[in-house]
Amino acid sequence: MIQTNALTKTFDGVKALDEAALNVPKGCVYGLVGPNGAGKTTIIRHIAGVMRPDSGTVTVNGQPVDENNGIKERMALIPDDPYFFPGASINDMRRFCRGVYPRFDNDLFERLREIFPLDTKRNIRRFSRGMQKQAAFWLAICCRPDVLLLDEPVDGLDPVMRRRVWSLLLQDVAEKQTTVLISSHNLRELEDVCDHVGIMHQGKLVLERNLAELQGNLTKLQAAFPGDSDNPLPESDYEVLHHSAQGRLHTYILRGGREEITQKVSAFNPLLCDLLPLSLEEIFIYELGGLDYAEILL
Repeated sequence: MIQTNALTKTFDGVKALDEAALNVPKGCVYGLVGPNGAGKTTIIRHIAGVMRPDSGTVTVNGQPVDENNGIKERMALIPDDPYFFPGASINDMRRFCRGVYPRFDNDLFERLREIFPLDTKRNIRRFSRGMQKQAAFWLAICCRPDVLLLDEPVDGLDPVMRRRVWSLLLQDVAEKQTTVLISSHNLRELEDVCDHVGIMHQGKLVLERNLAELQGNLTKLQAAFPGDSDNPLPESDYEVLHHSAQGRLHTYILRGGREEITQKVSAFNPLLCDLLPLSLEEIFIYELGGLDYAEILL
């Protein structure tokens, strides 16, 4: 559905994107994660056609995005800081969206008034940040896009509104096969809504995978063994991403599936063997080798 190939963009001699290759399947919710400055916002702006790359390509449904109104009228972007025309109300922005997006659904707009309790005649720029985000979601969903691009989408929303927004998005994905690309630092929230994840680092896509496969490829092991060895598991037999110990309790992050790890560890006759699921936050940290952060989580 969405593909970038060798996408490169440089600002003041610094590569914001370095031959980034991203693949987002149709009808999925794709979470784009990475540290600050990884290039997440830049790649989203290229996909939306807001920026032009120095080199490389961006395609949606096999068609280039640049100067392609037919593709752009089927995409909606909600940036971290939504833009509204000076002095414009929600009704003003609705009229603008109806002129730009042929599939704008006015009936849906009216139905969503109950979800977004905002004054449609008031200057949007006088709203709070959270209310502006609500207005942006309200308008974007009513554009009936095939592709929805979200950059830190629920930042500033209260917990109740966050739940309402995610519910609307997931309903749209289920009913309309909308493709949603989300960039966010809230990994715990992404874990609940995403089925695919891409990890960016220094302008590159360093990992891209189905979330279930990603979670199944790493295992967190807590175990205690007979004897007093500092590291009972020989590292030559395991791909150990992290190891720490508190007394006789050892905690490992190992690459491999649960069954494989269980069989190997059972040979050491552990006194305790507990396999724990990793959160998306932990996967992000260990896949990037952020061991400085890893010690905080364990």
